[in-house]
Amino acid sequence: MPSPMFNKTRQQVSTLTLSNTGKKIFQAMYFGQSSGESTNDDTAKIRVSELMSKMAFYYEQIRNSVDYREEFVLRKSAIVRILKRLIVIEGGIKGDSEDAVNLAKTLLIELIRAGYLPNNTLPETKIAEIATILNKYIKLRRAVFYYWQQNNSDRNKNDGRQEFTNWVIGLAASETEENLNRNKSNDAMVVSMYEVLKKTVELPPELPYRDDLSIQIYLSIYRNYLKLNDEQVLSFVLWGYYWPTWITADDALINQIALDIDQVRRAVEFQLEHPLKSQLNKIIYKYTVYYQILQDIIEQNPKKVYEEMHRDNRYLNTKIREACSKRYKTVKRKLWGSAVRSIIYIFLTKSVLAVVLEIPAVKFFGEELNPLTLLINVSAPAVLLFLAVALTKLPGDNNTSKIIAGIEEIVFVEKARRNTILLKNPISKKGVLGLIFTMIYAATFLLTFGVIIWALNKVQFSWVSIIIFLFFLVFASFFAIRIKRGARSLVVVEDRETIFTFLWSFFYMPIISTGKWLSGKFQSINIFVFIFDFIIEAPFKVFVRIAEEWSKYLNERRENIN
Repeated sequence: MPSPMFNKTRQQVSTLTLSNTGKKIFQAMYFGQSSGESTNDDTAKIRVSELMSKMAFYYEQIRNSVDYREEFVLRKSAIVRILKRLIVIEGGIKGDSEDAVNLAKTLLIELIRAGYLPNNTLPETKIAEIATILNKYIKLRRAVFYYWQQNNSDRNKNDGRQEFTNWVIGLAASETEENLNRNKSNDAMVVSMYEVLKKTVELPPELPYRDDLSIQIYLSIYRNYLKLNDEQVLSFVLWGYYWPTWITADDALINQIALDIDQVRRAVEFQLEHPLKSQLNKIIYKYTVYYQILQDIIEQNPKKVYEEMHRDNRYLNTKIREACSKRYKTVKRKLWGSAVRSIIYIFLTKSVLAVVLEIPAVKFFGEELNPLTLLINVSAPAVLLFLAVALTKLPGDNNTSKIIAGIEEIVFVEKARRNTILLKNPISKKGVLGLIFTMIYAATFLLTFGVIIWALNKVQFSWVSIIIFLFFLVFASFFAIRIKRGARSLVVVEDRETIFTFLWSFFYMPIISTGKWLSGKFQSINIFVFIFDFIIEAPFKVFVRIAEEWSKYLNERRENIN
């Protein structure tokens, strides 16, 4: 089938001209689909027992219900967890290539069993690919520990070694996930977005971040378009930026990196919290919506879309509206899915604790147990999340019209943006102004929680019940904002600020901020996650492994009998 770029449509009645950017997008999407990896049925595939896979799959679902993660990082998080168990808990990693092969094989088998990868589909050659990736990080970890030991570094203690091991495992998991999740359509769109935004976004002369702008645009595309707003993934992106030859790293390069590891980690940390981060996210967020809808339209049939656009000037407009409508419905469905997962997570990890903590605490302090307050504390988080999702509105026609204008800006010469977007000098939060803002925020914080405590007192809440209510209120509020973020991911029309929305943000922000802070703190000390990861998972995976080997043995015996 010939490429649409090399076939002229007979009837070109459109008054709009496809831009170079538009042509590159069509070409990349077309050739990306045409050159897909061919699958050979004779190639040996990684296969696991269906029965054992079901057991591991259900275990993974139960385990994930007590450790809330965004859907797009679930598999990467599973890779991190498996590598930590195999390297840190079970140990036995010496750093040779055989260790890396065994590690890669075990990792892929466990991912297939847990349902993160399809069974009997992945070629066995994938084991060698993943082993090559893991072997680099095993060698890097060993080289860094060696230099620390030679220099009598304080970081050669258990805490320093463990913290660095976790960081390296995060990088290894991110590169492994990238290998397993290559999408040529996404790659084409990322390249196009980068080229467009590099020309669109401009720094004022007084800002000293000219060398950082390119990588910050690239990181923001990862955060917004690829939805990989994960510190470990972004650290890996930066790792490749500072060490572009890491993909094919040899021992000499690994040793060189080990010597410079502190400098590189400081550079990575600076870029992750760069002063331009917030502004670029706001800009690239809108372009993300344009490219998502454009990808939805083109990837179905690049050749047909290209030809129809030339025949009918209204074709693209119609397809954009159809794609937007489909996306809006999908977002609503995912919103309810995220809400259910969040409710289960909060109920299992937080509401159960309300019962476990509130009843003994009330009795210990000699107060009377109020069944109504207990019921409110247990049910309030789920009710709040339900209402937050139920009251979320889908984007309207004005939003779709804005998306149409944004896509036309990208693909048509006549609609192209004529002026650049000039970034602003980030506002400093230090000095007198910063102090005033801090004091106002502190006053808002005290006022918000003061009013809630006063209201709870009026309905006969004990001080123990009040503390538990506030604890779950901030958690549920933070999760409500997180899951509603998915519904907002397609909104490009700026909300009108009214006095009501201003006051709502003014008083609701302390609750959300507290929930975010507590969520980060309690995620690291989640007792349920500890039980699963350090007490249940290792013996369970051993049991599954032995059971699968036993199943293979029985099948061989049965075949010999037959």
